[in-house]
This record gives sequence, structure tokens and C-alpha cells, in this order.
Amino acid sequence: MTAFRHDFDVLVCGGGVAGVAAALESSRAGMRTALVEKTVTLGGLATSGLVWAYLPLCDGLGTQVTYGIAEELLHLSYRYGPGGVPPGWKRADQTEGPRFWTLFSPAAFALALDEALLSAGVAIWLDTLVCRPLLDGDAVAGVEVETKDGRGALTARCVIDATGDADVAFRAGAECVSGGNFLAMWALQASLELARRAAARSDGTALLDMLILGSNVEGAEGGRPGAVWSGLDARGVTDFVLEGRRLLREHFSRLHASGSQPRHAYPITLPSMAQFRTTRRVVGKASIVDGEHGMLREDSVGLVADWRKAGFVWEIPYGALVPAKAKGLLAAGRCIASSGDAWEVTRVIPAAALSGQIAGMAAALSANRAVTPGDLGAGEVQAELERRGIPYHLGQVYD
Repeated sequence: MTAFRHDFDVLVCGGGVAGVAAALESSRAGMRTALVEKTVTLGGLATSGLVWAYLPLCDGLGTQVTYGIAEELLHLSYRYGPGGVPPGWKRADQTEGPRFWTLFSPAAFALALDEALLSAGVAIWLDTLVCRPLLDGDAVAGVEVETKDGRGALTARCVIDATGDADVAFRAGAECVSGGNFLAMWALQASLELARRAAARSDGTALLDMLILGSNVEGAEGGRPGAVWSGLDARGVTDFVLEGRRLLREHFSRLHASGSQPRHAYPITLPSMAQFRTTRRVVGKASIVDGEHGMLREDSVGLVADWRKAGFVWEIPYGALVPAKAKGLLAAGRCIASSGDAWEVTRVIPAAALSGQIAGMAAALSANRAVTPGDLGAGEVQAELERRGIPYHLGQVYD
């Protein structure tokens, strides 16, 4: 017995950057759209997770490759705070120079996301936990949620899994693959020295002081390999979070023991979600694998650049958003079908925003045509992208 039931055209599960992009696209296409988020802050790792770098929309050689809502959100990230695209990003050979990216205040970005979604008419459900998918035969037709009102049902003609962990897809019986994570704790700190510098420059940007502890991207921690965490079990999630906070305590204990007073340097904001990067993703009708940068994919629906090096650009196939064994469902964000080092390319903010917009677009097209996303051809999505002037093949951005 459920306490309530609400029906929508498109239901987006997960309010990170991918979910926000999906909900914006769907609602703007005229769909009655709901966005469900288990915390009270939209933006996911970018905001609650304090990963405050909007990585490049360009190839590092002076060419923009990612457009649409991904670009819109980049500019929104600094609407209410510091940030901005470096003016010299268009110069060629920017391997070590500026790219089309920005740093931002997580809180400022979250405020702008609220505003964008409300302006688009999205029904936002915060502090709402997705419990399990609702099936109509073998197709996902909504989700059961837990709220302050009790257990209820949100149904839709198409559901988008933007949970980051493929939670809806996994519980609907879709084939999934799990990944691994190293512990890298990001937190914001305050210090008297930085406050003095900011005051001297009349610029508060320096007050956004990020402290990063633990492993680097390759997993090295203090010169040694760090532990690998799955992020898929309750005990492990708790231990991961507590271990990160232990690193913070040790850091400030050492700092204060060396003579710095607690009132001169201290943590100011902790992440309010576990900072996992690659936990679980779907097995899709197509997949993105290592070595495919610069390759043509006939069913490509967008382009993303490698944030770590210049000149590596990937075409994203529509099939990577369509779970192979779950109907009525699309994946968006870091849980699309991408493996190996390619997962590092597709898990970050620009790629998440791109796949979110494509998922929202495909969901709207599917709902209008009364077909499942798996029965929707990539050509229909490509036609809509062409109508918007959004490139999706390498040949559309390179002569």
C-alpha cells in the first residue's frame, strides 16, 4: 500500500549534473518531468562532493567539442560565484595551458541549478530515496520512493537512471559491471593567510581553498598503492567516508602541532556525499572502450574530450546509454556503458552533462513515439541534434 502516486512523462533518478541535464532537456521538450534526489542539494559530486572543477569542453588544441547543456551548465557554475573560461583557451597546443573549463564555488553552482530547473518547470523531489523500480511486464515504468510522507510511487513513460551507481538499472535486472575507487578526500579549508591575500587583492576567489588528501588518480598514496573500494556495500561506504575524515583530522593535527593555531587554519566544508568515481555501470547495447578516441561511431550522439591530455576526443554512441537487458530505461552520467580508461573520460562533469542531455532528449522522443529507448534509432536523436546545431561527429568540428 503506497501513501501516494504521481504520474509523469519522464522520471529522472539522481540529481547530479547528468540528472539535471536530463531533466532540463526533457522538460524543455514539453515532457512532464520529475527529478528525484536523495540529498537536499542538486549537482552531485560537483556540489555535495566538492569536486569543484568543471573540466574542459575543448580538445586542448583550441577547438570546442562539447556543446549544448554541458556548455550552459559550465556558465551557470559561476553565475553566483567566482569562475570563468580562461580568455586564452582558443590558442593551439594548450597541453599545459588554459582550456575551456572553470573552477567554481560548489554552493554557488547548486543555487544556479535550482534556478534553472525551476525555470524549466521540472518537478523537483529532494530528500527522496529511490527504493526499487516499478515494472510493467519487463519494462521499467517508474520507481518506488521513500519520503517524509511515507512510501510512494512515481511512474513515467520513460525512466532515466542518473544515480551514478546504476541503482535503478541494477535492481531492474539489467546486466551491470562494478568498478573500483581510490580514496581521495576533497574538502574546503579556511586560513588566515589566504584571507589576508584575498583582502590584499580585493578578490575572494582565493578563499576557495581546496584540500586534497589520500590517493592520486593512479591510486598512489604516499608513494604506495592505495586500497580499492567498491562503493557498493553499506559498510564499505561508511568506512570510506570515515577514513577520509580521519585523513583530515590527521592533517589538521599535524598543522596545529607545527605551530599554526586552530583559529588560523581549519576545515570549513566537508563533502556531504561519498566521493566515489566509478562504482557500477550498465552493460549497454554499445560500449565505449579504450583506444576509441578519434574513431567514428555511426550511432554517435555527442563528443567529449579527455580532460587529462590534449587532442583525445571521443564519439559517444547512443547504445552506451541503453541498458542491454532493461526496457523503458536510459542511463546517464558515470553509469553509462564505458570501460577501462575510457570510464575515466566519461565519468566527469562535461561527459555527464552531455549524456544527461542525450538521455533527456531520447526519453522525450521515446515518450512522444510510444516506443522504448531501445527501439528508438540513433538517427532520430541525431536529427534532433542537427536541428539544434549541436555537433555529434568529429567531422562536424574538424575540417
